[in-house]
Amino acid sequence: MDCVELAGGRIEYQFVGECQTWRGTLVFLHEGLGCSSLWGRFPHALALAAGYRGLVYSRFGYGGSAPLACPRSPRFMHEEALDVLPPLLDRLGVQMPLLVGQSDGASIALIHASAHPASVSGLILEAPHVFVEQVTLEGIGRVRRRFTEDAAFREKFGRYHRDAASVVEGWTDAWLAPSFRSWTIEAGLPAITCPVLLLQAERDPFGSLQHLDRIAAGVRGPVRRVVLPGDGHAPHRDCHARALHEMTAFASGLALA
Repeated sequence: MDCVELAGGRIEYQFVGECQTWRGTLVFLHEGLGCSSLWGRFPHALALAAGYRGLVYSRFGYGGSAPLACPRSPRFMHEEALDVLPPLLDRLGVQMPLLVGQSDGASIALIHASAHPASVSGLILEAPHVFVEQVTLEGIGRVRRRFTEDAAFREKFGRYHRDAASVVEGWTDAWLAPSFRSWTIEAGLPAITCPVLLLQAERDPFGSLQHLDRIAAGVRGPVRRVVLPGDGHAPHRDCHARALHEMTAFASGLALA
């Protein structure tokens, strides 16, 4: 991994799939307990298939990036989308990215695109959140309990994060805080005019399909909505072949438009 220094500290990042003829840059925004490494080989595979280069990075507090300077506020996703992502893209020379976000990362992509609609070429969103749903809170509560009780689960996260306990505790604290119950990003959706690809499992344990419905109804750009079989929360892992096919077709279509 390479590193770049931002105002909040050091961010680990890596470009993948680069070649002389790449069409644009895919920027991968990981889930709430993710990091650059937890994407696995998927960013490389998608970048090569679509003819793009890919940028993967770990947000502050995740992976090998610098710790968070303070606990997450109810606006932690807004802070990432508005205060961290723009200077990161600027420092790395990324213009008009195609943002690929999963879960919290997908919400961050939506917030960024609503604030900078002319600076994003498209959005690929896996299991995005646009409001707080009880099923989401219940799923996050299960994760917190499992981390406390399951040593193998804790060990898994320890392989990917410098401080796995702070990742899990800080993220679950933020989502489960009473002050977060009213969180929503629906008001910003009409500002989004770029093409959007939505992917989610039909029985996602962390959110209903209402999130896809509200995004499709709220944004002003063209939307493709793909509901996948199963009960996972990460289409690129749980339905790898279908997700790769859908994302490749979407990204390739943007490059040719």
